Amino acid sequence: MKSPAEVAAALDETGYLPDDGIATAAFLAMSMRRPLLTEGEPGTGKTALAQALSVALGVNLIRLQCHEGIDAAQALYDWDFPRQLLHLRTLEAASGGELDADAAESSLYTPRFLLARPLLRALQEAPCVLLVDEIDRADDEFEAFLLEVLSEYAVSIPEYGEVRAAEPPIVILTSNRTREVHDALKRRCLYHWLEHPGLEREVAILRRRLPGVDARLAEQVAAALQRMRQMELLKPPGVAEALDWTQALQALGADSLDTETAATTLGAVLKYREDAERVQSSGVLAP
Repeated sequence: MKSPAEVAAALDETGYLPDDGIATAAFLAMSMRRPLLTEGEPGTGKTALAQALSVALGVNLIRLQCHEGIDAAQALYDWDFPRQLLHLRTLEAASGGELDADAAESSLYTPRFLLARPLLRALQEAPCVLLVDEIDRADDEFEAFLLEVLSEYAVSIPEYGEVRAAEPPIVILTSNRTREVHDALKRRCLYHWLEHPGLEREVAILRRRLPGVDARLAEQVAAALQRMRQMELLKPPGVAEALDWTQALQALGADSLDTETAATTLGAVLKYREDAERVQSSGVLAP
């Protein structure tokens, strides 16, 4: 892809509607071969961007879901110990008890017994899109390890040797900003903050993802969501909730949003009792 406009068009064909900032950031990440760190509120389309890029480029999406306590073994590789043990027993039986220890050991550390986790798979299978989801949930040690891998796009496995990507994978990192990502990792990456979509773009997303939705209903749902996001909610609704709410209203046969139907379907869009009570008492559900 030779320009942000081409990236935008390719993403649009997958059903992901990017703004100019997202398309430019994705284009630069691909052309400069730099990871792209995307931050923003949950539901702003960070994960969906990586998914759409993989479809647009026709390559695999490899996802590494970060969590508290994740370590290098979970992200990179492990050895299949049960199969290695079975292999040793087979060799011993075949040798009649005269097993060559050195030959047996060397036969254990081969691709046959290597369990590739997401980071190693991305190095082996590139070109691909590597999604490092919710990096802010990992700890400092894992972040430093990830920085080392992304600096060289290579890892050294003591028993096996070096694995280096033939070409760098396209790397998308996401963060909900539950904590600050360290400056060292940010310097390695390009950066883009994703906002919730504006009214017109949200209507377009609803109509693209739910082709049968009534135009008036899509506009009313999007307008209600825009008003909710202006409130001090524990979890402001994202695009995923917009889609869920619209589908719930469609399932009830609604072609427009009224206060009663909106109130009874709030469980599709708000996930905290306090948020639902605040919204219902505020009057923002009035069409």
